[in-house]
Amino acid sequence: MARTKSRPDARAISIRGTFLRGACFRGACLGLAAAVLALAASPFAGSAQANPVLLVEADTGRVLEQKEAGRPWHPASVTKLMTVYVALNAVKNGRLTLDTPLTVSAAAASQQPSKMGFKPGTVVTLDNAMKMVLVKSANDMAWVVGEGVAGSMPAFVAEMNATAAHLGMSGTHFENPNGLPDPDQITTARDLAILARAIIYHFPEHEALFRIPAIKIGKAVLRNYNRLIDRYPGADGMKTGFVCGSGYNLVATATRGNKRLIAVVLGARSGTARTEQTALLFEKGFQSSWSVFGAAQPLLSNISNTGGPAYDMKPEVCGGKRAVTASEADDEPDPGASSGFAFAAPTLPKSGAELLQTLPPSMPPVVVYVGTRGAPQDLSTAYASDEKPKKKPDAKDTKQARRTGGAETASAESGDTAKPAAKPKPKPATAAAKPATATASAGDGAKPSVSDKPASGTAQKKQVQPQAPVTAGSVPAAKPKPKPKPVEAPAENAAPAPKPAT
Repeated sequence: MARTKSRPDARAISIRGTFLRGACFRGACLGLAAAVLALAASPFAGSAQANPVLLVEADTGRVLEQKEAGRPWHPASVTKLMTVYVALNAVKNGRLTLDTPLTVSAAAASQQPSKMGFKPGTVVTLDNAMKMVLVKSANDMAWVVGEGVAGSMPAFVAEMNATAAHLGMSGTHFENPNGLPDPDQITTARDLAILARAIIYHFPEHEALFRIPAIKIGKAVLRNYNRLIDRYPGADGMKTGFVCGSGYNLVATATRGNKRLIAVVLGARSGTARTEQTALLFEKGFQSSWSVFGAAQPLLSNISNTGGPAYDMKPEVCGGKRAVTASEADDEPDPGASSGFAFAAPTLPKSGAELLQTLPPSMPPVVVYVGTRGAPQDLSTAYASDEKPKKKPDAKDTKQARRTGGAETASAESGDTAKPAAKPKPKPATAAAKPATATASAGDGAKPSVSDKPASGTAQKKQVQPQAPVTAGSVPAAKPKPKPKPVEAPAENAAPAPKPAT
């Protein structure tokens, strides 16, 4: 599909000119110069590696702040906003309903984590599939939605690209419905803000889909990766994304009074940095006295997509110097991030962390299920026979998994894969070994935990407690081993334990 660039609008406004004109009054130029210098030192200042950011008023499309909003970027799982948009449009046009049953194909089941892990042949309704897509960021369910809506994946991708062109997303091209790594899957902050506005105004009856704080399937509760929900006052959507090449992306909305804002942050270096940077953007937007553009904000349509290759964040976010494994669930602070803003409004907090708090739940976890509305399916039948809970690692295994977490592994959302590190060979058992010691292994006799496929996408001998649900009764009781056997070391790329209530 040919890509086109939008032409610069003649009404495009120079930020610098607008900022300086009319501001020097009664000796105020000195303070203004200091503010401009501070702006240049801010996290949003220009640099070769500055991540794109954009803040827009949802109702007017006025741009309150932007930095490289037309720069090509890999969308990662933010792609799923378009997947759900196309699905909701199909419902609106009567092609299917929210209760339409969709079947998990072999292609869908083969998608990389993050995923629900259902076996081929499992049936889910469109409504449940979309909730799993938006909250769990399930790559397999995004594939199920695409095949269910259009009949085949090529047809659905073509519909995604046609929809993007219709909306004016001139810097966007899709190759898949879930955002798994593809060099031709690109977008811009400008285009994502256009998509967010389209979702808000074309499907207001479905707005709750994008602000669900958690879903519950069986006994497992899976938390939304958007950490602004129920933590930043007024946050009400939409979707996160992460692959190594994109860094940490977020399209978010927030409402206070009659003012709703759309923020887009692409290429943050950690999950925490993404959340805090977006919170600061929102806070500045809700303070009506503050604006980079003064009284003459440009419109979203005035921003031009620049074209060119997308920036590759992989060396920065998936390198070997991280304290923990890079993943969508990462809440590690960014050690290289600025401590805050030293310009404009003195009432602004010094960091986005000051804006986040524990708020009362906006809604209880939303129950999802397999099967149809009238005939829910036993959850245990949705998993292949080899999808059994693994034995729980002991404290020694957990510590080693944390020590080796800095090595590049698969993202919990992206499916980026890495080479498994070589495991040390176990020492041969000796005749003098005591059976009681030699047979001790991680989790023997322990209660089996809920399990999913390894987040790293590689084989693991031992595994920390993951998120996706299976039935606990599917594991046979551990039997004593007849011969002594040494304890094996855990895989070098063992993923760190996810938080329990997600």
